[in-house]
Amino acid sequence: MKKEWDTIKVLQHVRHDWLNRLQLIKGNLSLNHVDRAKEIIDEIIVEARHEAKLTNLNLPQFASSLLTCNWDNHFFQLDYEIADLPHRGKIHDSLLAEWAEDLFSALDGSIEQFQDNHLSVLIEPLNDGIRFFFDFCGIIKDKSILKGFLENHAEPSLVLDAWNIHDTAVSIEIFSFYCRGRVK
Repeated sequence: MKKEWDTIKVLQHVRHDWLNRLQLIKGNLSLNHVDRAKEIIDEIIVEARHEAKLTNLNLPQFASSLLTCNWDNHFFQLDYEIADLPHRGKIHDSLLAEWAEDLFSALDGSIEQFQDNHLSVLIEPLNDGIRFFFDFCGIIKDKSILKGFLENHAEPSLVLDAWNIHDTAVSIEIFSFYCRGRVK
């Protein structure tokens, strides 16, 4: 179940994240690692650009799921990237967000805890919809949970194009067509 974030909690997490980043920059500067400090600043800029693209997709529930994922108690770290392509329509935000949250839960139940587990999401807006690539690297202890999720989690507006599960990697590709009319 998706945790509801109130404004104060969001601001606390954002402030904490920014203080950590500033401390990294300050620490590298104090060690005279100017090049590393510049790299951290560049990473922050790239991340901020992807956050802006994500929030501009007009998918507030899905964006919230991705933006707050690393604040929840998941056993993986998430990052995302949005391709530089025009976004041309609306998709079922609530269904996509629910699907993503269910994927996060299935991953949590399938992977070794406290390992270097990482989920990357690539979002590619196209002319007729949006393609989503979910790539996981880490230690998978129970493939059956993920397999069951993928086999039994069909949504009419989300097409599961391809998926592969290995001992240390999972790749999932889904596609959502743009909708006509009003979409929630």
